[in-house]
Amino acid sequence: MKIYLVGGAVRDALLGRVAGDRDYVVVGATPDKMLALGYQPVGKDFPVFLHPQTKDEYALARSERKTAAGYHGFVFHTDADVTLEQDLIRRDFTINAIAQDDDGGLIDPFHGRQDIENKILRHVSPAFGEDPVRILRAARFMARFAPLGFTIAPETLALMRQMVAEGEVDALVSERVWQEMKRALEEPMPSAFIQTLRDCGALKILLPEVDALFGVPQRIEFHPEVDAGLHTQMVCDMAATLAPGDALIGFSALTHDLGKALSPKEDLPKHIGHEKSGLAPLDDVCRRFKVPVEYRDLAEICCREHLNIHRLDELRPGSLHDLLARCDGFRKPDRIAQLGLVCEADKRGRLGLENTAYPSRALLEKVHKAALSITFKDIDSTGLHGPQISEAMRRARIKAIAIATGSQD
Repeated sequence: MKIYLVGGAVRDALLGRVAGDRDYVVVGATPDKMLALGYQPVGKDFPVFLHPQTKDEYALARSERKTAAGYHGFVFHTDADVTLEQDLIRRDFTINAIAQDDDGGLIDPFHGRQDIENKILRHVSPAFGEDPVRILRAARFMARFAPLGFTIAPETLALMRQMVAEGEVDALVSERVWQEMKRALEEPMPSAFIQTLRDCGALKILLPEVDALFGVPQRIEFHPEVDAGLHTQMVCDMAATLAPGDALIGFSALTHDLGKALSPKEDLPKHIGHEKSGLAPLDDVCRRFKVPVEYRDLAEICCREHLNIHRLDELRPGSLHDLLARCDGFRKPDRIAQLGLVCEADKRGRLGLENTAYPSRALLEKVHKAALSITFKDIDSTGLHGPQISEAMRRARIKAIAIATGSQD
């Protein structure tokens, strides 16, 4: 029985990055032997165990055989005679197919260390083409590693295109797509996730609403980058800069402009009412991937209100109050700060405007703070009932907003 550190921990150490979970592969063992040593079983599809003290994952070395479409269609072989190389060859990328022994020595049969040095994401074997999730993983890894200079090997991209053409992507279940998309939006460069899916043809299948934005022109005086798809990519990257690791902000950034793909051709490059027309395709995305309610609600608010936030200094106190109320900003105050973040990402996610100031975000927070300062005890509710009390609160909050902004309603 031999134990090797594998996967991301080895890769990240070679990249000089802080490693996350430490995963191990066990060669020459059986489930009974692992149980006898006190390991706790956790895997359903194949034997995975938790170390009795560290709780790190230890998986028995395994080989696999494709038996059906999709990523569930595999039969695993985990006998004690499975070798380390047989286990490593089933992994997705060469940079993830490196093992480390107890003495720190590296076992690298597929030259993953060389690909790390050359900053290349390359598949290990043709078996990559049997699992459509690996297309999503490739795109997600690019969102993480593109800032380091990584590119996808041409032969890997060609295989991904072939997989799309053969319909492998159609076998993906919505929950898994959402899981990978969410993780990609937590990475430093989500635009690389979008671009990779687009390059292999998967974006128009998984996210046709986003794919449709590419090639759609915008007014150059407001959008020097012109292309609405490129703008969406820039907004996603800006959101990742302003709110690192926050997929909630990232999803709203990704979907804020979906209505631009629906603008009548005769109106282009104008996009009249795109903030409203974008709600229907956004709803389609959320339904397709069973997006959590929290993500859906914020994305709808950002889609609907982002133009209002951009012109916030033009709104009167009553309109400002009603905007806060539409966003449920009194019951769920965090939403207003999140809205401001996404709108700043939208404004700065434009060619040459990456470092521009965005005073609307600070103004939004100022207005919100003023409105929140009014409580029930601040109004005279004598003789008032039901809606009358609500209206009295509204008037008091509008007055507080007017004072805070130095304006009149």
